[in-house]
Amino acid sequence: MSSVVMNSTGGRPAVGSVGCLSRAATIAVLVFIAVRLVVVVALVVAARESGRNAHRMLVGWDAQWYQGIAEDGYGFTRSHDGRLLSDFAFFPLYPLLERAVSALTGLRYVDAGLLISACASGFAAWGIFAVSDHVYGPRVGVMATVLWAALPVSVVQSMAYTESLFTALAAWSLHAVLTGRWIAAGLLACAAGLTRPLGIAVVAAVVIPAGAWLVRSRDAAPDPQARLRDLRALLAALIAPLGLLGYLGWVAGQRGDVTGYFDVASGWGNGFDGGAAFVRWIGQLLTGPVPITGGLVVIGLAVLAVLCWMCVRDQQPMPLLIFVTLVVLLALTTSGYFGSKPRYLLPAFPLLLPVARRLAVMPVWLTSTVLAGLTTVAAVYGTVWLLGTGPP
Repeated sequence: MSSVVMNSTGGRPAVGSVGCLSRAATIAVLVFIAVRLVVVVALVVAARESGRNAHRMLVGWDAQWYQGIAEDGYGFTRSHDGRLLSDFAFFPLYPLLERAVSALTGLRYVDAGLLISACASGFAAWGIFAVSDHVYGPRVGVMATVLWAALPVSVVQSMAYTESLFTALAAWSLHAVLTGRWIAAGLLACAAGLTRPLGIAVVAAVVIPAGAWLVRSRDAAPDPQARLRDLRALLAALIAPLGLLGYLGWVAGQRGDVTGYFDVASGWGNGFDGGAAFVRWIGQLLTGPVPITGGLVVIGLAVLAVLCWMCVRDQQPMPLLIFVTLVVLLALTTSGYFGSKPRYLLPAFPLLLPVARRLAVMPVWLTSTVLAGLTTVAAVYGTVWLLGTGPP
């Protein structure tokens, strides 16, 4: 039996053919897992050869802050590079899940974080497939899922970081919007807003299409079913921002200042400056002793711009364009941790769809060669990154 759910915001109908779609989704997730294993095994082998500990790399840096929150709650501040940094910078859903998983399994908090990221990355891969399949078909869905697994910074998907969890929530929220399941979309966006400040991109990708739906339906003929859908869209728009606004409000109350969270972020060097600091950093690289580094950054930005243009040219559905636009803008216009910009862009999977569409029509041997090459780059880059300069 198959069912058809009409897309409320663009794209093709979602065909619920269990046999066909589950087979394609299974292939996508299995290849995703294979690529992830290659990247992690490469890190483990390289770490062992250099006398390092791969596990320590996967649970370092931000993962230690999440562990501290899971173990002791919020309110801890410690010195780093001469600065006093507050753990209020980290949103609460991930450490809460670490605490729950640790209680259920007996794992240490950081190891619970690794388990969460492993499971969440699988759900993220499934969600990316679901969105891509809904818009362009199953073959593109498989390509997009594998491309996400083989990104140069994809090693972060296997770390005790929030990127995998956030991407899973974002992908399934977007899929819910595309298929008109408004309440699910709002709840998932609410959870995304409790995971990272980037949750605002998911919230906007729910609220704006919901508003557009309500405006369009206002001129339609009265219909009880339509009124029910309108009510669900309205509830989704109300629910979606609650997680983000709730945490910002809680931090404001804890610090006794309405700008409490933004003051904390400023202490970490993560303020909104329209990209001025990022531009200065690129200029320093271009005029520094190794200008090729700056040149590579400029090339990367040019590729990013082309991908954004292709997303628009390919007429991706409005929720995807809203989401990816905000992710890219926020990643490039905030100050601090410039080396982490690629990681901040990791959830922006709609950028991969134009490439996935073109790979999907190539001969199998050529797509296999391209994806194998990208997997190799991801394994090498992730290993050099974590065992080298870090943090990601």
